Amino acid sequence: MHTSPEVPVLSEEVREALERGLPVVALESTIIAHGLPRPRNLAVGAELEALVRAEGAVPATIAVVDGVAYAGLDKAQLERIAGGEGVRKLGHRDLAPALATGATGATTVSATAFLAARAGLRVFATGGLGGVHREYAQTQDESADLALLARTRITVVCAGVKSILDVPATLQRLETLGVGVLGYGTERFPGFYLSSSGEPVDWTVRRPEEVAAVMAAQDAVGGPESALLVANPVAETEQLDPQVHDRVLAEALAECRERGITGQAVTPFLLGFLVRATGGASLEANLAAVRGNVTLGARIAGAWAARA
Repeated sequence: MHTSPEVPVLSEEVREALERGLPVVALESTIIAHGLPRPRNLAVGAELEALVRAEGAVPATIAVVDGVAYAGLDKAQLERIAGGEGVRKLGHRDLAPALATGATGATTVSATAFLAARAGLRVFATGGLGGVHREYAQTQDESADLALLARTRITVVCAGVKSILDVPATLQRLETLGVGVLGYGTERFPGFYLSSSGEPVDWTVRRPEEVAAVMAAQDAVGGPESALLVANPVAETEQLDPQVHDRVLAEALAECRERGITGQAVTPFLLGFLVRATGGASLEANLAAVRGNVTLGARIAGAWAARA
């Protein structure tokens, strides 16, 4: 009988950290493979891991290499994902075919959250989540992130959802799915490139220990194994100018409609349009948000480990 390796395979460092009850933070690999230009993507991948270490936690970057899912990449594997050649973009539904066919791919939010939870990791830091797309009534286009998070016990530190989406509809959907949302130091749901989307959050916390307390209460309450979102806004000094954001996004959406771009192609098109039209300012705001989330994620993981 053919025996498959464990899913995911833990790096020695991640395995040891989990055995010793040390804080570990999951990181996705799509930002490295598909979110940034080369060679900057590899530098950012290494920088995000260094930010986790600076807070006393262990980074577990997640990806699939040659049909094996890993939590914790070595230097060669990170370089392979950053290289881009034949690196696919994998949502959680793509994991089985990727493993069966020996593919190499970077994991999106849904695939990273799924594999991280399977590995026993509790904290995952990323940029912005997917969600309900604008004009959903016509397209029925909704990210797989939301339904997966509704059945995966993991705490996701994010800068809200991507601002190209329908934010109020996404928040409504998260409520329907029973996914908890905490505003970190804010009463407003963050807007990815922007500090605020203008939408309120029901619960605000201000310290990593408070987040860990909510995580513990989640476990005590029981019920569906849903995620907890910690919505951490990008600093106002590092956000994209809100007026520029709104103008450029309107132009991007108009061009998307004119060119008949639909489905999975919408998000990369809109994000790429924003980068070009803002002279790279949207990319810098995105990175500022990710850095802040990774640092906070490591602090939350530390607070969680301290409770054990």
